[in-house]
Amino acid sequence: MDELITFRDIIKKSVLNLEAFANVSWVDMCWGLLVAFAVGMFIYYVYRACYRGVVYSHNYNVTFVLMTIITALIIMTISTNIVLSLGMVGALSIVRFRTAVKDPMDIVYMFWAVSAGIAAGAKIYPVAIFGSLVVGGTIWWLSRRKEATSPYLLILHYEAIAEEEVKRRIRKMNAVLKSKTVRKELTELTVELRIRDDNTAFVNDFSALEGVKDVVLVSYNGEYAQ
Repeated sequence: MDELITFRDIIKKSVLNLEAFANVSWVDMCWGLLVAFAVGMFIYYVYRACYRGVVYSHNYNVTFVLMTIITALIIMTISTNIVLSLGMVGALSIVRFRTAVKDPMDIVYMFWAVSAGIAAGAKIYPVAIFGSLVVGGTIWWLSRRKEATSPYLLILHYEAIAEEEVKRRIRKMNAVLKSKTVRKELTELTVELRIRDDNTAFVNDFSALEGVKDVVLVSYNGEYAQ
């Protein structure tokens, strides 16, 4: 009759004998880390080439490479020993990510790095490589597409004499009123509008109006902040 094996016996066998570590393949470990590094560097170059934010951070980009490798190491460790897998889950549950993520695309890169690291650590190399190529190609293709219209903020400072003409032209442009401030005889008007093909000739038209003191056009989508 076979001896009944309890959960305590499994724990003792995993801790004392460490038989699981005897099955660790150095070749698989090296291949897993190599694939994780290669995919991490691919994420690094895609992020640098397709970044459309205001301030590019090299250190933040490097974390994607390290995140891919570290995730692969975690998966390799968890797959070798049941005790370590339980302890790793408990240790990772107390980790808190407190850095503010300003761009939603940064979250996509984080999930990409973690997913590729999991696939590499689990020795599913085709998924890590081919999946990363698909994700990277999609991001590159979408980043190269330009919208037909770009959002701008138009800020005007004008006197009461130009009130009616400014309102008439603003209505023709289908602009959205953001704010309006009146100080003595001077009015500050801020509207949001979309411009097709970067046609900003209307700025000079507003400046030429009688009573208009100042006209400022601001692009706030980060398109030119490279």
